[in-house]
Amino acid sequence: MPQNANRQFLDFEKPIKDLIDEIERLRHAGEQKKIDYTDQIEKLEAQILERRTAITQSLTSWQKVQLSRHPDRPYTLKYIEKMTTNFVELYGDRNVKDDKAMVGGFAQLNGQTVMMIGQQKGINTKTRQLRNFGMANPEGYRKALRLMRLAEKFNKPVVTLIDTPGAYPGLEAEERGQGEAIARNIYEMIRLKVPVIVCIIGEGASGGALGIGVGDRILMMENAWYTVISPENCSTILWRSWAQKEIAAEQLKLTADYMKSFGLVDTIVQEPAGGAHWDYDGAAQFLKTAILKAIEEVKSVPANDRVESRIEKFGKMGFWEELPAAEPVS
Repeated sequence: MPQNANRQFLDFEKPIKDLIDEIERLRHAGEQKKIDYTDQIEKLEAQILERRTAITQSLTSWQKVQLSRHPDRPYTLKYIEKMTTNFVELYGDRNVKDDKAMVGGFAQLNGQTVMMIGQQKGINTKTRQLRNFGMANPEGYRKALRLMRLAEKFNKPVVTLIDTPGAYPGLEAEERGQGEAIARNIYEMIRLKVPVIVCIIGEGASGGALGIGVGDRILMMENAWYTVISPENCSTILWRSWAQKEIAAEQLKLTADYMKSFGLVDTIVQEPAGGAHWDYDGAAQFLKTAILKAIEEVKSVPANDRVESRIEKFGKMGFWEELPAAEPVS
């Protein structure tokens, strides 16, 4: 977790920042004047926890989108570090190259071997460019599929962590078959014989998320979002401007509570007070517990039944309303 000096704050987190600044001021004054401000600092720390809890109880859809993109929020490799041991990263799609936006490998999760796969964003300017801001190219999805098949070969569960603003939309990605790669992954993930647990840990946008998003259980972090298009791009299409992004976020109904009510995710995973960026260990523990529970639920089901259940699960997603036919005009 970032130190206070390096911590970044969103607009609605300013009251928390003010309290943290006051604690730093008291600590500095205590060192300079040799005065003990422990009682005052403890009271301020309690107020910070109260503010963190209060803020996350009244977030708008757009504010949850902002939290999902918080620069201090843990990404895939951080969750893998905190949840697992003996992680061995595997590279390359055996065709084009190794896509740094998609990471994966075998790891020990509470003593059992699993295949961990997910999109990885960068933590600073250099690594964001290296990771292409978490937007995978076709070779990233083909790499993910190669690792899933490897897990199936050794009969190990697959756990995917989704955190992407979308698949990379560049010309070269389309030339190498971006759409086909994502479609192939969806098709193949439906047919995997091993348990597949999908976790939306941050941004879950469009086909970029679906490319590793088909599984027996779909988990979603409390302050993540999941939809066909980002609020900004939706606003651009409908209003020719990003200015209506907050309205778009509300209308897209992209937050975890909506996704659960629509039947698109199975479990909402709790986050620490204020969001996952405040407590990496706590966030990882909540997610790890949910993943282990999901694996236990599905691993005892025969493989063929799991596949049939997966097909049925995704086949019945979505709902619609048919309007009565219009009266013919005489």
